[in-house]
Amino acid sequence: MNLFNAVLNLFFPKTCGICEKICTSAICSRCKKKLEKITFPHRKCFLEITGVYYDEHMHIFKYEGLIKERIRQYKFGNQAYLCEFFAEIIYSNKKVMKYIINYDYIIPIPLHKYRNRERGYNQSFLILKALAKKNKKIIIKNNILQKQRNIKPQSSLNKLERKDNIKNAYCIINSIEVKNKKILLFDDVFTTGSTTNECSRILKENGAKKIGVLTIAKD
Repeated sequence: MNLFNAVLNLFFPKTCGICEKICTSAICSRCKKKLEKITFPHRKCFLEITGVYYDEHMHIFKYEGLIKERIRQYKFGNQAYLCEFFAEIIYSNKKVMKYIINYDYIIPIPLHKYRNRERGYNQSFLILKALAKKNKKIIIKNNILQKQRNIKPQSSLNKLERKDNIKNAYCIINSIEVKNKKILLFDDVFTTGSTTNECSRILKENGAKKIGVLTIAKD
């Protein structure tokens, strides 16, 4: 550990993402055991199903209880440091890591520039950055997709409204790296799948070979 990090840890020590007690990692050993009871990575395939452009989806938790609370704190409570907590959850699960490494690279679902400015960070991108520090094999591509329309928040709409709301909200800004690639999309919560499906449609239309989706939780 260098001097800068030593001073940083002295004034801003690491705390557990659940109990918030000071510890050496993002999750203390006691809370890690609690998490194991609700951690069930579930993978579902969608090959050749009409209207679904991604080929498979894996989520780690149900969007409820403690996980739902932490995700909402992370996204809306200005608690960006929780990215380390979620990255540790992913990194410590062999099944999830095997799923990630199967793809050529991973794309965080992009935010519109105004939403990113308002929040101060893209929650999905921060988690991936923290994860990539733990595993150098993970390649993040943040220059493939762009959100070109600042739409209504999907969480405020029903399933049909979400589908219409998200249409043509994203565009490809680097199509060269898409063709014949196996691409994994990453987001925090999967509800109706409208966002990931729209992103997958654009990627498939630009020549992507396979699209997978990984989310922390599924509603």
